[in-house]
Amino acid sequence: MSVPSARTGGDEPARATTLELFFDLVFVFTATQLTEVLVEDTSFGGAAWAVVVFGLIWWMFNAYVWLTNELPPRTDRRRLLLFTSMVGFLVMALAIPRAFEEGAEAKVFAAGYALVVIVHAGLFSRTSSAAASRAILRLAPFNLTSAALVLLGAFLGGTAQFLLWTVALLIEALAPRLHGRLAGFTIRPEHFVERHGLIVIIAFGESLIAIALGATGLPFDFSLVATAVLTLVVAACLWWVYFRPDVERAERALARECDTARAVAAVNAYNYAHIPLLLGVVVFAAGVKKVPGHAMEPATTAGALYVGAGLALFLCGHAWFRRILHLGGPWLRIATAAAVLATVPVGLLTAALTQLAAVAVVLCAALALGNRRQRHQARAEASGRLVR
Repeated sequence: MSVPSARTGGDEPARATTLELFFDLVFVFTATQLTEVLVEDTSFGGAAWAVVVFGLIWWMFNAYVWLTNELPPRTDRRRLLLFTSMVGFLVMALAIPRAFEEGAEAKVFAAGYALVVIVHAGLFSRTSSAAASRAILRLAPFNLTSAALVLLGAFLGGTAQFLLWTVALLIEALAPRLHGRLAGFTIRPEHFVERHGLIVIIAFGESLIAIALGATGLPFDFSLVATAVLTLVVAACLWWVYFRPDVERAERALARECDTARAVAAVNAYNYAHIPLLLGVVVFAAGVKKVPGHAMEPATTAGALYVGAGLALFLCGHAWFRRILHLGGPWLRIATAAAVLATVPVGLLTAALTQLAAVAVVLCAALALGNRRQRHQARAEASGRLVR
């Protein structure tokens, strides 16, 4: 079944371009630098910093998804400006591991963030759609204020930096909720859904790369192979959860809405609900990175929590996403999230590898149950059509 199109122009491409995929790769590298932060600093403070920084970069990444959804990079000028914004994300990536300490890294991060915000505002203001130009003019002051707060916090450092960066994130996140701020944006569902799917699949790949990085210099043995295989199984289960039943249904759900309602649904389902979803992948990758070399030993508290809580965050985020788009009840995913959290004591009391095996079993069982329910629903719907 084809998905109704909601394009901004008659000849605009419905799907993501290779340049957008390149952009996504740079963003995911930026986001997964937070894995290193979580591995190095297992305190509550380290986790709080990681959440704030992830929120800041995620919000501006989404700003560019909305930008290219409205204004595809079809001219050299647009492409060069997108490359310029990629420089900003790359600079932030290099600074993230030390952006919370006294030193130049926080200022470098803030400069990269400001560059990303300024390029976005300048590029979006030149769209051929007058309604979209007015819409970004309503939001640009919030983005620029956030960038100014990030810069100020970087120069002040310490607690002031954390507080100002948190306020900057809140401004970014709350601006679309203000009345009328999304009016004028036209969402092309095919492109919008695909861009976020690309980010999710790249993030899954980064969780596998975490194994390779954690295994550097270690002997090639059973525990290393088993860790890699189980991590792949878990990533495959997450792929199945996210992609198998819902991508085309999400496109149809967005396409059914009128322009303003579609923009509201898009910001709720993708800007907001994808925060725990993708942050969960980053947290899980941090837990997996601690396993090589210690797979047959009891997991550390941080490692066991990262594995269980990361997967639970992903599942709860996806449950929220499905609820927003009316794709079905979220309860199976919430129950599965509780089950994977229950594997934390398994890792602490037995071995890290045992916990990975346990979460793989839980996810496979949940997928089997979900697929069985879908088959029953499909048969019931087919029977109803035959009766009518």
